[in-house]
Amino acid sequence: MQQRTHSSFLLAAKPQLADIISQLKPHFDYISVLATDDRGLSYFALPGETRTTEPMWVQRGFVFRAQRGGKVAEYACAVLPGAVRARGASQASRIDSAATMRSAIDTIRDRLDALLVDPSLIAFPQIPDEPAVAEYLGEIEEDPFRADPESILRRLSAIRERITDGKTVVMAQARYECVDVSRMFISPNRSLTQSFLWSQAYLFGVARRGQMSKMSYQPASGRKGLEILATIEDSVPRLAKELADLLDAQPMKPGEYDVILDPDMAGTLAHEAFGHGVETDMFFKKRARAIEYVGKRVGSDLVTMYDGAAEVDQTGSFLFDDEGVFASKTLVIDKGILKSGISDTLSALALGIPRTGNGRREAFSHKAYARMTNTYFAPGNSTLDEMIASIKHGWQLSRLNSGMEDPRNWGIQLICMVGREIKDGKFTGRVASPIVCSGYVPDVLSAVSMVSRDFELGGSGACGKGHKEYAKVSSGGPYVKTRMRLG
Repeated sequence: MQQRTHSSFLLAAKPQLADIISQLKPHFDYISVLATDDRGLSYFALPGETRTTEPMWVQRGFVFRAQRGGKVAEYACAVLPGAVRARGASQASRIDSAATMRSAIDTIRDRLDALLVDPSLIAFPQIPDEPAVAEYLGEIEEDPFRADPESILRRLSAIRERITDGKTVVMAQARYECVDVSRMFISPNRSLTQSFLWSQAYLFGVARRGQMSKMSYQPASGRKGLEILATIEDSVPRLAKELADLLDAQPMKPGEYDVILDPDMAGTLAHEAFGHGVETDMFFKKRARAIEYVGKRVGSDLVTMYDGAAEVDQTGSFLFDDEGVFASKTLVIDKGILKSGISDTLSALALGIPRTGNGRREAFSHKAYARMTNTYFAPGNSTLDEMIASIKHGWQLSRLNSGMEDPRNWGIQLICMVGREIKDGKFTGRVASPIVCSGYVPDVLSAVSMVSRDFELGGSGACGKGHKEYAKVSSGGPYVKTRMRLG
């Protein structure tokens, strides 16, 4: 295994950031800085073309947060005021003189002062600043930043060529993306640093027969390196068969059915049903109905759900969030009873609830929201075979296409690409695609009658919130049997 290293840019900036925070401390009730330096790579193997680019997640900069009289303001900057680039190949920035440092401190203070006089700002309770010093360095097997880009493109091209037979599968593309995350948080009492790499890969295929075309995909993800490409390589036969099956897909009769959701579908149900619905900034803004049901039943006894960046390892995992709060594991639903939400710092303070380490930004220059991390159902005691055998007439649903929810009215909709019919406890061989699954969240969760022992997280997607600001998340868990309206 290869251990990551902290960003040289952040390490070079750390003494100055600590000095700036120390100098600003007397002027505010609270002061902190989040420093970011995330780099990334994206590779694509398309029909007749390969290319590499920079992913959307790349960022480098600082955001200072200050509080005075309860009011909170933030000032973000790509470089420290007055900083100059070091000469040569070094990535470090530095402020060359005491006078320039004084000017930088004055600039940051003036910007924050100007923002804090805004009469429309909400006053929050005092932001805590408990003492803590911690760091995290992730590990991977194959470092994509040390690999020859041409070798990665050749490997992706070979994967897509394997599945493209020109008869059934007429087009395919393979993708790989990685982000090397480096974050530093400094306040008068806290010094936190984390560096890790996450990767995601996809193999997309299109099958065609006459005028009919069907598409499906296989994903892989994790806080890993190039080693995840082996998962995509192994998936080629499975995806080829699935694409061939989809060409024989038939329309289904709309109605309410027993369904078995695969871990990806079940995880998206968790994400959409009580992920967004329990983000506590939505509680504070009175935009989520779930606040009325804390302590009440929202599902069957078999439904236990968590969210948290701690204790599981996927693309939504980290040591601390973008507000310097350590990651945790939050019990959202316990045996059908809604227990708690997931919080950013300000909504937690306003509501008088614990901070759960879910304050996340798309980038340093964006607002911190209460955001999901890894959202999942806890495993149960059934096997998948037992679940299939229990169904008189229903469907096993897989290959998520999209999901959406309405946190105010608790409506939910999932779209999947593969539905396999079950009658009298056995697969009939009939396939439907696509399938729209919908329902009222408490009805869907109350109808959960079996949960498998399996546990699988997938983090190849992202979650949008606010002005479509994205955060990396994962979701999953076991197979889940429930009832939904299908069409």
